[in-house]
Amino acid sequence: MNAVRRGLGNGVVQVLLVLVGLIWVTPLAGLFLSSLRSAQDTAKGGWWTVFAAPGQLSFDNYSALLANSGMTQAFWNTVLISVPTTVLVVVLAALAGYAFAWLDFPGRDAVFLGVVALLVVPVQIGLLPVARLFGQLGLFGTIPGVVLFHVAYGLPFAVFLLRDYFAEMPKEMLEAARMDGGSEWRIFTRLVLPVGRPALASLAIFQFLWVWNDMLVALLFADSSAQPLTVALQSQVRQFGSNIDVLAPGAFLSLIVPVAVFFAFQRHFVQGVMAGSVK
Repeated sequence: MNAVRRGLGNGVVQVLLVLVGLIWVTPLAGLFLSSLRSAQDTAKGGWWTVFAAPGQLSFDNYSALLANSGMTQAFWNTVLISVPTTVLVVVLAALAGYAFAWLDFPGRDAVFLGVVALLVVPVQIGLLPVARLFGQLGLFGTIPGVVLFHVAYGLPFAVFLLRDYFAEMPKEMLEAARMDGGSEWRIFTRLVLPVGRPALASLAIFQFLWVWNDMLVALLFADSSAQPLTVALQSQVRQFGSNIDVLAPGAFLSLIVPVAVFFAFQRHFVQGVMAGSVK
């Protein structure tokens, strides 16, 4: 990056970055403006026409969306699926990652090799067998069933990521804590977790975005009462085709939440990426 700045100059680089930012923001702005227009205005012209006729903009679509019990229930279903899944994956992966990195137990390397091998198993392979199992357990079509599926398929990557991050911590730091009488649980909670906060935040962001935007698993494992926002929006497209007054605000609501989560944890995410690159 420094070489690019020296070759082009800081002013040119800043202009290019601004242009890239505008290109990235334009679809989001277009979706937001479309969500504030009526279906009649949308049929007459593109979202950019609001600059010539700002009277088109109103929050009536959002009022109608919030009054739609099916869409609001789908939004809360998405929250009830994404948040527990993210918390469970991060907590379980942190415990397993620490055990694989710093605890000696029989078969540790073999078990970790099995966890790594699970990374190459496609999600599609487990759809039908797990669906049959959930049907026998009474979990098929429920939110807990969707959460369990995401946790099971999110753990291999999460354990692999955190184990490698924890293994890079100085061995002397942990040995000094043990010599001071610290138990493994105390070392894990008071030392390893604070130091590994960037990696935990990065994992939480990836897992949350993956589950929030998922449609394949939810489409198969969630019934109408447990379907998330992605499935609800897909069903709106299938049933009504061009009801942009429902789809646009729903899509923007589905998009803005993960964007807000990313920016909320951006500092920790960048620290995790930079730490991984240095190591």
